[in-house]
Amino acid sequence: VQLQASGGGLVQPGGSLGLSCAASGSGFRLNDMNWHRQAPGKQRELVAGIGSGGRIKYADSVLGRFTISRDNAKNTVYLQMNSLKPADTAVYYCEADYVIYGDSVVVGRSWGQGTQVTVSS
Repeated sequence: VQLQASGGGLVQPGGSLGLSCAASGSGFRLNDMNWHRQAPGKQRELVAGIGSGGRIKYADSVLGRFTISRDNAKNTVYLQMNSLKPADTAVYYCEADYVIYGDSVVVGRSWGQGTQVTVSS
C-alpha cells in the first residue's frame, strides 16, 4: 500500500491549509489513518487520527483548529488546518494501518513521503 500526500505550502499566521493523502494498491482495507508532523530538531508527533469507524483523536496543540476526515471510497484522509501558527511549521506525514486479504492475511503500516507546511509572515 502506497500513500501519496499533497497540499503543503507557505501560509501566513492565522491562515488555512488543507492536506490530503491517498492510498493506492490492491486488495487492501484501511484501518486507522493518522497525520504526524516533525519540526526541525524535534521528535515526530501525532497530530490527528481517525479510525475506520470514524473515531477521531487530536493532539492538544491542534484541538479546535485542525479537522481530520476520511473518504473511504477514495481511500483518502484529509487534514484541514485553520488558524495556523508558526509553531505548526513542520513536515507533515500521513500514515495508515492496513490489512490485505489474500491467500494469507497481511497486516501492515505505510507512511507517506511528507509534505512541508511553513507558517510565516
